[in-house]
Amino acid sequence: MKGLGWWLMLVGSLRLASVWFGFVDIWALRRAVFSQTTMTEIHGRTFGVWTLLTCTLCFLCAFNLDNKPLYLATFLSFIYALAHFLTEYFIYHTMAIQNVATVGFFAGTSIVWMLVQWNAHKPKLQ
Repeated sequence: MKGLGWWLMLVGSLRLASVWFGFVDIWALRRAVFSQTTMTEIHGRTFGVWTLLTCTLCFLCAFNLDNKPLYLATFLSFIYALAHFLTEYFIYHTMAIQNVATVGFFAGTSIVWMLVQWNAHKPKLQ
């Protein structure tokens, strides 16, 4: 597996932890992500499902880097996540700067790495 694949596995695993918090320990999710607002159980579960989808994309893409549509969908999931969290910080003020910085590091690194590697993965002939 290539370095990008290992990175996506790491990010997917971290996202999986957020899924756990969304379904089981909403207060940990609030502390770790949305520390500037209140959250209900439905918010946690919704976040958990959304994060589970992005986690699945990371794992699938890690093992299928040559699949351009899957690669693009995974790449866009990082763009959407970063845009969402920046909006939460700058517009809605639901996050602390350290929480945005953590998300920004993982999403930003993934976006840049995936852009740099875009043409490095050639589709396999079948």
